[in-house]
Amino acid sequence: MKKRNTKIQLLMLMLFCFSILYSQEIQKKLVEKPNIILIIADDMGWNDVGYHGSVIKTPNIDYLAQNGVELNRFYVNPTCSPTRASLLTGRPSSRMGIVAPIGDRDQTKLPDSIPTLPKLLHQNQYQTALIGKWHLGLQLASGPKAYGFDYSYGFLHGQIDQYTHLYKNGDKSWYRNGEFIEEKGHATDLITDETVKWISEIRDPNKNFFLQVAYSAPHFPLQEEQKWKDPYMSSIKDSSRRDYAAAVAHMDNCIGLLLEKLKQQKLDKNTLVIFMSDNGAMENWDSKNEYNDIHPPNTTLGDNKPLRDWKTSNYEGAVRVPCVMYWKDHLKSYKNSNYISVIDLLPSILSLAREKNVPQSVEGKNVWPTIAENKTMPNQEIYIRGHLQECLISKPWKIIRTRHPKAIPADYELYNIEKDPEEKNNVWKQNEAIAEKMKTALENQFKKDAKKVNNENLK
Repeated sequence: MKKRNTKIQLLMLMLFCFSILYSQEIQKKLVEKPNIILIIADDMGWNDVGYHGSVIKTPNIDYLAQNGVELNRFYVNPTCSPTRASLLTGRPSSRMGIVAPIGDRDQTKLPDSIPTLPKLLHQNQYQTALIGKWHLGLQLASGPKAYGFDYSYGFLHGQIDQYTHLYKNGDKSWYRNGEFIEEKGHATDLITDETVKWISEIRDPNKNFFLQVAYSAPHFPLQEEQKWKDPYMSSIKDSSRRDYAAAVAHMDNCIGLLLEKLKQQKLDKNTLVIFMSDNGAMENWDSKNEYNDIHPPNTTLGDNKPLRDWKTSNYEGAVRVPCVMYWKDHLKSYKNSNYISVIDLLPSILSLAREKNVPQSVEGKNVWPTIAENKTMPNQEIYIRGHLQECLISKPWKIIRTRHPKAIPADYELYNIEKDPEEKNNVWKQNEAIAEKMKTALENQFKKDAKKVNNENLK
């Protein structure tokens, strides 16, 4: 009996020691300082990725989702510039007066004084690079370098011809490190080639890095080689949708090249890869008065099903987008259903970089522990403002306000997006107490926005 008790005690001691070692290993993985690559698709819809059941094949994005964490409730802004502003500042873009895409020759840019993600990462000796789309200042002087990116290449505007790299009005947009350049090639390939070169030749191998890779795909104009269309000749009859699928497939293939380069450089084990879309898909595109009318219109572009509506609205189809995080040997594969906002990325990335001093201007929350440990996070308000709509999400509720000229009262809608993710049933009248509470919370958020967008012409 005494020997038996001794064996049991020994076994318990071994299990205790093992649990301590396991816990220490988990903590080590949680505090390890990673490189970070953030890949952003342009106007890619909820149903435009393979892991959501799309007819479009995205094996490399699917690999990230199948071997990492799929963020099932990831929210962005309804359009390009606002999402990118929120991403780099950790606050609603409307606080800075950015509620719509910066277009034509608009002088709008990020405020010079605002702390940005790349500037904050410099405090922890990260090197930073942005390759691809910028869209937060259309002049060279207000490009990525002004906001903390050590290296930048790509295009300043919101959309470009994929081969000439000119903006829709003919303005130059393609640049490298503050100087306009001219290059031959498709934008998707050039962005990928520059990224591969930066990883293998340009970066300082003795420093951690933050690399933002912002593709132009699958944003129009759609100009893809036949080889990217061929796999969809029989499965997609609509030629416009087929062209869109080709743009997605082209981008996905290039993401595969980036993942392979990480492996070749032995960076895959210490690099967190994040993939996201900047907003939901557009339904179609009227190409008149753009690019001198050389591009055909698109009757069909992306697919947000089963979510409601399209880019520019505040319905789920515009603001709930595909997002995955992959970190080899650090993140387990699962679907995370916490409600997470794009403004949460900045403080989460800073926590991985071991930066404890988060500026007071940052409104996002550090959600990394809930992602890494698969924990349910406390409910939080997510405020999103678009052109003439804004919404507030507080699980399971979502309120949407549509403003009109001052003489016309605003319209309000309330949805239980857990029970009704397609936003088919406005339950405002059935839940008046909740509706009024949400309305007050929405108005409080609205009041915090920049004065220049809170004018009196709209009510």
